[in-house]
Amino acid sequence: MLILIILLIVITITLLSLGIMPIILNKLKYWQEKKEKVITKELDKMFYDKNPKRIVQLYFILPFLLAILGFLFTKSLLFIFIGAVLGLFIPNLILKLRDAQYKQKFNQQILDAIMILSSCMKSGLSFLQALEVLTEEMSPPMSWEIGIVIRENKMGMTLEESLKHLNEKMQMEELTLLINSILVARETGGDLTKVLSRLSTTIRDNRKLKESIKTLTLQGRLQGIIMSALPFLFVWWVLTFNRSHFDIMFQSQIGRMLLFLAVFLQVVGMILIKKFSTINI
Repeated sequence: MLILIILLIVITITLLSLGIMPIILNKLKYWQEKKEKVITKELDKMFYDKNPKRIVQLYFILPFLLAILGFLFTKSLLFIFIGAVLGLFIPNLILKLRDAQYKQKFNQQILDAIMILSSCMKSGLSFLQALEVLTEEMSPPMSWEIGIVIRENKMGMTLEESLKHLNEKMQMEELTLLINSILVARETGGDLTKVLSRLSTTIRDNRKLKESIKTLTLQGRLQGIIMSALPFLFVWWVLTFNRSHFDIMFQSQIGRMLLFLAVFLQVVGMILIKKFSTINI
């Protein structure tokens, strides 16, 4: 009788698998194709020639890999779940870090680009010709992005629209200031050479001010990091010597309330320290 029941269970599970598995596989394939399109667009924006299929594969490989590592090292279901969740977020984190590096490198080239544009226009070239010189003289990613602006202009799009597209794509404070200054000067008929010269001075002074602020607030930020990490380090240090040290807190209503209050105040303190040590210009 027991063998018959087991056999019926196995047959039922097999039939359900045969009916459900094609639906699951179709859903996964649809999600994979959709994700590949999104990642392809993101990689194209950064001129990154990485195969999007390999990045999508990380969404399937990393959760299982990190979950297995979490089980092997801790034998805990909590760390298995944490490992699986981290595996899902790591590919997105990789793309965001790559995008941040790309934009940071572009931002570092803005001041040199302004100086080249100003020099070209002082020598009698038009603004569009100065942009073409910029693509030849500058290294990527500045040459790539300005090259897109020039190609869009040759395909019939106005220069103003191309610059606005570049601004929407990069979303940088200094680039926004540069493009707005160029657009205003072209609309009002102002001297673009003088505008670029003053703008380069403004950006240079702004960067010096930001560096000074970072230096002056370094001590406060380090204190905030240390004070935020101390409670977690203390709990870890106590648990390494006595794992049951905090059991009495979990066994009573007052203890659980105090632990909740401690965590809440810790989070509030971290937020306040972050606010006090951050100065926006």
